[in-house]
Amino acid sequence: MKKMVLVCLSVLMTTGLVTVNAQTHISYGVKAEANMSNFLLSDLDNQSSTMKLGPTLGGFMNIGLHENFSIQPEVLFFYRNSKMETGTAEDDFRQWGMQVPVYFLGQTYTNSGKFYAGVGPYLGLGFDARYKDADKDLYKKLNDEADMNRWDFGLGALVGYEFQNGIQINAGYQLGLVDQLDALKDDASMRPQTVSLGVGYRF
Repeated sequence: MKKMVLVCLSVLMTTGLVTVNAQTHISYGVKAEANMSNFLLSDLDNQSSTMKLGPTLGGFMNIGLHENFSIQPEVLFFYRNSKMETGTAEDDFRQWGMQVPVYFLGQTYTNSGKFYAGVGPYLGLGFDARYKDADKDLYKKLNDEADMNRWDFGLGALVGYEFQNGIQINAGYQLGLVDQLDALKDDASMRPQTVSLGVGYRF
């Protein structure tokens, strides 16, 4: 986990150095998204995870390095929902937390705005995770282990269109690379994936 944190911090530091040392154009914005999330499960017999809807809110900084290239760090706060089924039993998994993605964007201009698309890493931190019916804090440790790991690291993709007035529409996909299980991490894996659709405004 320390290695993943260091990788994300290195990316952010590189972004800051580029900002200081290059002729850049920096702008800021806000965004709101509807997310659909679930988990990719491995070695968890008779269990399945189905996507459900949740909101994401946050802001971003766009660092324009070239007419056709920019770097976009974001800070997002999310609430995620998914249905977990084990045999005939089911419960809603609910999680909220924050995420810091950094996208490397290519962009091309049109008469009314610009298309943009890119990829990049993200670092996530869960504040609370629990099943609706069980109402148990899955991050709470017992004997130095918890049911779930609150840290996440993964890769994401972002595509969108920005109109000349600064209004944006965008879609994204993120795949977690870190097993979210803690107590059962040696026997199974549970990795998050999220699809999002949103709007934003760049000042």
